[in-house]
This record gives sequence, structure tokens and C-alpha cells, in this order.
Amino acid sequence: MPLSRKKAWVVTADMGYGHQRATWPLRNMALKNRVIVANAYPGMPSGDASLWKEVRMFYEAISRFTKFPVIGDLVFSLFDSFQRIEEFYPRAKSFAEPSFQLRQTYGLMKTHSWGKHLIGQLSKNPLPLITSFAPVALMAEYWKYPGPVFLIVTDSDISRSWAPLKATRTRILYCASTERSKERLQSYGVPKRNIKVTGFPLPEESLGKSMEKALSRRVSLLDPYKKYRGKYKAHISQYLKKAPSQNTKAVTVSFAIGGAGAQDDVAHAVMESLKPLLREGNVRLSIVLGTHGELRAKFPKTKGVTVEAFSTKETYFRSFPKIIEQTDILWTKPSELVFYAALGIPLLLAPPIGSQEVQNRKWVLDVGAGMDQMDPKLCHQWLPDLIANGRLAEAAMQGFVEMEKNGTSAIKKFVATHS
Repeated sequence: MPLSRKKAWVVTADMGYGHQRATWPLRNMALKNRVIVANAYPGMPSGDASLWKEVRMFYEAISRFTKFPVIGDLVFSLFDSFQRIEEFYPRAKSFAEPSFQLRQTYGLMKTHSWGKHLIGQLSKNPLPLITSFAPVALMAEYWKYPGPVFLIVTDSDISRSWAPLKATRTRILYCASTERSKERLQSYGVPKRNIKVTGFPLPEESLGKSMEKALSRRVSLLDPYKKYRGKYKAHISQYLKKAPSQNTKAVTVSFAIGGAGAQDDVAHAVMESLKPLLREGNVRLSIVLGTHGELRAKFPKTKGVTVEAFSTKETYFRSFPKIIEQTDILWTKPSELVFYAALGIPLLLAPPIGSQEVQNRKWVLDVGAGMDQMDPKLCHQWLPDLIANGRLAEAAMQGFVEMEKNGTSAIKKFVATHS
């Protein structure tokens, strides 16, 4: 059956943006093009609804807690210790023991039948089940879902909570985002045959000619004095059919607020600092609030600044490829958005929130696709310097060359050949 016609249950969770962003590009695989939200589907039993609500509220509260100095860091570090990703070296001689977080997930399934209803409903038509939320895959295996189960890895490295208690016996098939996440899964005991490095699923409308045209524009804008282009002209020509021509348009910086809405203070500081450059027309700033429209009032109308908010996550994800195409620099915490550097977008990284984002940051820096933000209040000084010396143009090319772009088609192929 052609990949575009292979239907599946596509299941996500409304926990921030990452899990839903990963399944959005696969919506045309979903039965009736409908992605199921595990914590908000019709007919969910009240007990499951209460459990999911508590999990989501705790997640969002902890993320927002990081805005408070000292006590916020203390509370978050305590929580993060339960989902810690251990250093990869030295390699353990035996498989990692199940974490507290993983045991808690299984405890809720055992004592509260968590997820039994959802898996029971899907089992009536046992299509391939594709999910971006690890507990859903664990539920499918625990409650004996009769069809194949695929789990999309949404970070560059992952904790023990992504693999079952008895990982060596699992039948879950993993769509790994990176080689490191594959190696990590194997270190937890997941059989090598169960893992395929597919890359992260990016919107297919962001690929192709529009991607190359946008990258050419970025490389020109972000290297006005040809510090990078002059040195690596042959390298650039290998990947861009048309060499970047000199471009005098304004550089567009997009600041993406995360799912918990915890970076609004940083975004505001950036807007205030960039005002001189915005007035001169050298820079444009797009503040992407996602679904946090309540934050709009914090960003008064300013020349050169657009503030974008959306009524639903569906409209946000549908609009995001256009936002990305028009973006020259993406400023974000190292969430799942790090994978969008593969489209040739250089990243400025806000401080990570949680172990998985710490690893995402390391990965981006290793690839050379981005760099840590400096003092946001002084970005009117250091951002022009990064542009003048061509460092951001180099980061754009590094992400484009080194990162996997075709995760969506690779996942479709993996599902088709294992179903």
C-alpha cells in the first residue's frame, strides 16, 4: 500500500507542544485525518480524566516554577531528578534500572487501570498505533494492544522512562530522533531490531524548493560581509543550487514561547533591547505566543514587532511552517524545536528546562547549528556582531547539512514495512 494511504491510529498528548508537534506532520496517516489526544478524547472515563488532569497541571506548574529564583530552581531540580538522563560515558555494564517515573507510570496502570479504556477502544480496530508520548506506548503494551505499536522519540536523548520495565522483551518499535537516542534505548535493553533512526518528523510543506530558497536568503542576510560565504563558497554550492545573492532586507528574529508560557519575560527583554535596531529597520521581531494569547498585553505595539497568538493548537501548528519559512533566526529554549534547525534555521538557545532540554542543547552545540543566548538585555549589541562575523550563517548551514530533514517520510516508511 502506498505510504500516503497507510492508515493508523495516531495518538498524542496535550502536554506542552512537543508531543503534538511531532504528530501533526503525520495527521494524513491518521484514520479520518484525526489525531487522538490521549488526555482529551471523547468518552474518556472520569478516573482517567482526573489522572491526566493532575499530570498535566503538575507538568505546567513545574515548568512555570523556573521563573522564580532560588526556590523555583530547587523545586524543579527535585522534580527533574526523577527524569534525569545519566551521562552516557562510562557505559554501564548492565541495563539501566527502571526509574521512579517509570515505576509510577506502571503503578497507575496497575492500581487505577490508567489507559485501559483508551487501548480497549483502539483495539476494536487494531491499526498500527503511532504515538509521540511514551506512556501511551507503555499502556498499549501493558493492555495488550493487538496491533503494532510505534513510539516517536521527541528529544535528542531520553531517560529510562521511555523504555518498558522489561525492555529486552518489548515489542514497541521506536522511531529514534538521533543516533544517540538509539544508543540510549539499547542501553536500557530495547533490542536493536526494534529501533530505526528516522529523525524528528518535520512538516513536509517546509521541505523542498521553499526550504532551499529560505536558506539562501538567510545565508545572505546573516553574512552581509561574506565572512562565511567567502571562505566556504564551494561548500555552500554543494547544497544550494543557486548561490546566495546579496540581500539588504531586515533580519527576522522569531522568539517562540514554549507550551507552558514560561519565557515571556525573556521575550519582553529582547523586544526592549532591540528597539534601536527595530526603529532603524535592520531587524524585525516576531514573538510567537502559540496558544498563550493572554500574554499579548505584555507586548505593546512596537515598530518592527509582530505578536502572533492562536486560538487552538491546531491553528498554531498549521501556521507554523509559514512562520518558520519567514524566520531568519529562531530564538527558543532547546525543546523539540531544535530539530527545526535541519531546515537551515540558526538557533539562539534560551536556558534549558529539564534534563531532556539539557541534552538537546548539547546536541545543537555539538552540531554547530546554534549557540547559547547572551544577556537578552544586551542583544542589541551582540546580535549585530554575530551577524557581522557570519557565525549565524554558518550555524544555518550546519543544521541544514548535518541534521536529518526527512523524518516524516522515514516514519511512514518504517510503519508501512512493519505493519
